[in-house]
Amino acid sequence: MKTRLKWPVLRLAVRVRRHPYLFALVGFTSGIASFVLVERQEDMAGFIALFMLLSWLWLVLETPIRRALHHLFGLDLPPSLVRFTTQLVHQESYFFVLPFFLVTTTWSSAQALFSGLLMIAALISITDPLYYGWLAKRRWLFLAYHALALFVLLLTALPIIFHLSTPQSYALATFLAMIFALPSLVQAMPMGGWRGALSLTGVVLALTAVTWFGRLGVPPATLRLTEGVITQTVDASQRSAGKGRVRLSAEALDANGLFAYTAIRAPRGLNERIYHQWRHNGHERDRIALDIQGGREEGYRAWTHKLTFPPNPEGRWQVRVLTEGGQQIGQMRFSITD
Repeated sequence: MKTRLKWPVLRLAVRVRRHPYLFALVGFTSGIASFVLVERQEDMAGFIALFMLLSWLWLVLETPIRRALHHLFGLDLPPSLVRFTTQLVHQESYFFVLPFFLVTTTWSSAQALFSGLLMIAALISITDPLYYGWLAKRRWLFLAYHALALFVLLLTALPIIFHLSTPQSYALATFLAMIFALPSLVQAMPMGGWRGALSLTGVVLALTAVTWFGRLGVPPATLRLTEGVITQTVDASQRSAGKGRVRLSAEALDANGLFAYTAIRAPRGLNERIYHQWRHNGHERDRIALDIQGGREEGYRAWTHKLTFPPNPEGRWQVRVLTEGGQQIGQMRFSITD
């Protein structure tokens, strides 16, 4: 039985190895499917995201699984097959999250750097000379690549599966990514004794701090601004905005003030607090909280109403739509002239 099982597995591995781009395509297709299903309020997106998370069990439990296969079936997986399986998981993870991040990125902000990094990481996963010839030979860089893949997958999957808010998902993704990276860190830093433990602790704390404080440059993967309007009128009964304004005079700021009207699309079951941050010439003037609910295909419609303006309101204005953790969902710009 051991021999009968061993050869089919190896033949399957050889066939899979001949088509390295297939799994990248599968990952990207499943990402698009999940994104569309989230938009249409289908629970199937949760199952796809859960499957992607379960694929990481192979990487986390790689050594126990290999020992069990050897003990039960006499099957010794070659190191090349193990490396290729790791590459497949990286391909599926990066291409799965790309559709979510590409549509939620505010490209005029620092988020463009993060999404650009994800696109480069995805391309590396399907380019063998870069993946094996450059990335895999640099242990510390491969570790960062590995942790980033898990981190962005958790950011995407946790709100869909468990309906966690964006700040909760970010905190949990940071924690889990560090926990799962520990075995690789221990292998990459073989120093023993108290010096090794101290160095390992310092690296973990540094990575956690960089990840946490860098959240302002990370797009909220499952929140998307579908409509944003600066207007002087809002129909509350129809929950619709009036004519959009991108330029108006100071005299036009009558007693009615200005409205910032937004529609934000989020997964069904997700309840989130967001903020409209009113900024004037680069300085924050107001920050007004809103509570939104996910599940509406056109997005949850809400607005803030600013009645008070500084004595000299002329200049460039910006309304940023932020999560409670400070991640930017989108922005609207307008100017006030003399």
